[in-house]
Amino acid sequence: MIKPRTTPGVMELLPRDQIAFQRMLDVIRRNYERFGFLPVETPVFELSEVLLTKTGGETERQVYFVQSTGALEQGGQPELALRFDLTVPLARYVAQHEHDLAFPFRRYQIQRVYRGERAQRGRFREFYQCDIDVIGKDTLSVRHDAEMPAVIHAVFSELGVGDFTIQLNNRKLLRGFFEGLGIAEGERQALVLREIDKLDKRGADAVRATLTGQDFGLADDVADRIMAFVQVRSTSHADALARLDALGTGNATLAEGVAELREVIELLKAQGVPETDYAVNFSIARGLDYYTGTVYETTLDEHPQIGSVCSGGRYENLASHYTKSRLPGVGISIGATRLFFQLREAGILSGAESSVDVMVGLMDEERLADSLDIARQLRGAGINAEVQMEGKKLAKQFQYADKAGIRFVVLYGEDEAARSVVTVKDLRAKEQFEVARDDLARTLRVEIEQQRAMGGV
Repeated sequence: MIKPRTTPGVMELLPRDQIAFQRMLDVIRRNYERFGFLPVETPVFELSEVLLTKTGGETERQVYFVQSTGALEQGGQPELALRFDLTVPLARYVAQHEHDLAFPFRRYQIQRVYRGERAQRGRFREFYQCDIDVIGKDTLSVRHDAEMPAVIHAVFSELGVGDFTIQLNNRKLLRGFFEGLGIAEGERQALVLREIDKLDKRGADAVRATLTGQDFGLADDVADRIMAFVQVRSTSHADALARLDALGTGNATLAEGVAELREVIELLKAQGVPETDYAVNFSIARGLDYYTGTVYETTLDEHPQIGSVCSGGRYENLASHYTKSRLPGVGISIGATRLFFQLREAGILSGAESSVDVMVGLMDEERLADSLDIARQLRGAGINAEVQMEGKKLAKQFQYADKAGIRFVVLYGEDEAARSVVTVKDLRAKEQFEVARDDLARTLRVEIEQQRAMGGV
């Protein structure tokens, strides 16, 4: 007999945790749509030559290739590969459908992606990403960059995960600062950017040691200026603008980055995002080289060990491998599977109540038709109802409903039928009451809506 088990690196949940996870996805989707983003889905696999155009090194080694048994027997090379993120499929999608889309193109995508990660706790090989992007044709105003933090704020406010901070920076600002130190744009500057992006993980001493070490060889005074710069954190809206003003004009690249980040900060305030929830952080670089302007990372104030729960940024040409058109864009991504796992581990999220609002019990076999009719009426009123289809002792029925997370049990027996009432047992409040059968749906509707308003469902 084969032992039942899941493969390492996947998240498989019991129903009540699955409900909680699905509701988290619903919150993300609902807020994406509120900001005018349109849904897109792409196939789980892409042609290998399309998917791998922008990869190399470590990323390509993590790709899962797909091949039929017949093709393998014939010695064929893998023609297909599972997507490892949603950005490359988006680039292909926009290039392929460019003439059918309205620009700026605003899309959201919530789907699974696959990476051959080394199996370890909290790292997943199959996981959900929840992305939004705005893609422009030829140009895209930096004003769209300011909309991303507003979306982030709406999502995490509704998720109720506690205080959080949306941290912002601009790659042009960083590049201009390094150019002023004599670290010209190119491979050396890219290495420095990647190193300072590790500041919160490795600490200031470790990063400084690397910068002055053999691989980088920066002078002590240059390293000191870099470390002072990247440890800047604003504490309010006015302080963020003051920090930008203090940088001066410097060179053209620095001035452009400062101007863009200033506009983003000012538009954040115009959108009503509280100044306590965003900050300038000059260490945020985002390791991916295709980011060219505004960059974002979001952290939970009371749980910094979780790291960034939402990140992204501006890029200048999304689909250069697939079209001659210039398609600049800006976007963010939430790794929902890892986020849910971490929030649950930290005790911030827990399993939800059942998605079933009511269980209609079965007092005796002769009342099955009545039970089915009561459930029909409840469902017609928008209440999710399950019927106990087999006659069991009432204690067993209550036990089942409680274990399944169903709050209300409705009972309709001979005595209730004689008086045209039903008995409702509230398993959460540990009380029961009677209500006229014709008023049942309305009464429970009120109770359930109050529960949902309090975040119970």
